[in-house]
Amino acid sequence: MKRVLVTGASGFIGRQVLAPLLASGYEVHAVARRCAPSAGIAWHCADLLEPGSARRVLDAVRPSHLLHLAWYAEHGKFWSAAENYAWVGATLELLRAFADAGGRRAVAAGTCAEYDVRYGYCDESITPTAPANDYGVCKNAMRALFDAYCARRGVSGAWGRLFHLYGPHEHPARLVASVARSLLQDEDAACSHGRQLRDFLHVADSAAALVALLDSDVTGAVNIGSGQAVSIGEVARRLALLAGRPQRLQLGARPAPAGEPPVLIAATRRLHEEVGWRPRHGLDAGLQLTLDWWRNELKSPA
Repeated sequence: MKRVLVTGASGFIGRQVLAPLLASGYEVHAVARRCAPSAGIAWHCADLLEPGSARRVLDAVRPSHLLHLAWYAEHGKFWSAAENYAWVGATLELLRAFADAGGRRAVAAGTCAEYDVRYGYCDESITPTAPANDYGVCKNAMRALFDAYCARRGVSGAWGRLFHLYGPHEHPARLVASVARSLLQDEDAACSHGRQLRDFLHVADSAAALVALLDSDVTGAVNIGSGQAVSIGEVARRLALLAGRPQRLQLGARPAPAGEPPVLIAATRRLHEEVGWRPRHGLDAGLQLTLDWWRNELKSPA
């Protein structure tokens, strides 16, 4: 049986990969600082930033596969946090312990922030990497180390570069969650001008894409995105229409973040043709699911 260790398993993406992994025939072991017991999953509570922690978990589990999602992700802080550098070291320790335990296939989560975003359209084979913040710098450095170390140890490795995710359990201050919550509470949803073009993918689809990548023999960087350009304003408008409150949307009420690129879209040829994966949710369907989830959350007692 294929045995996979998932790091960051209680996070935004991590909680979404567990069911697809079970459905794909894996024996699933999940590691996180805060365990969230669930049927069919073996949980291991550990802080991978603590020296020796990764090796203790890997020696106990001895997985054939590794899906590494853990990283520092506190909203509003992760772009420039010193913790990014700590996670480079922790990831190398994890990868070394995985190889020593006989692991065969590893997939780690990267980011579109590794690219030189001035190019707008990001292709794994031709778009240069030139990250503009600590998060992107550390992820990009880790990608190079990941590729080299996997090659050195005979581990098959792929690096999933994630673009713009949304869906259940998203931080309330992020775009889709913020607009959805305001609309559902019949409050004004304040946004920037909204002309920025982005690549949005529902988090469940992102998780399914990572599982498909893990199940494949594709190596190197692979973009995880929809491949479709949509403006932030259009996403907000669709949310407002689906919520039945278009009058509450306030485009241009907030300044656009300084230095934000006008276009950031994933090339998805490798994902579609080599991995053989395509999204299940269109944008409207994904936004409706997200609205429904937030509606239930807002009704739940605190």
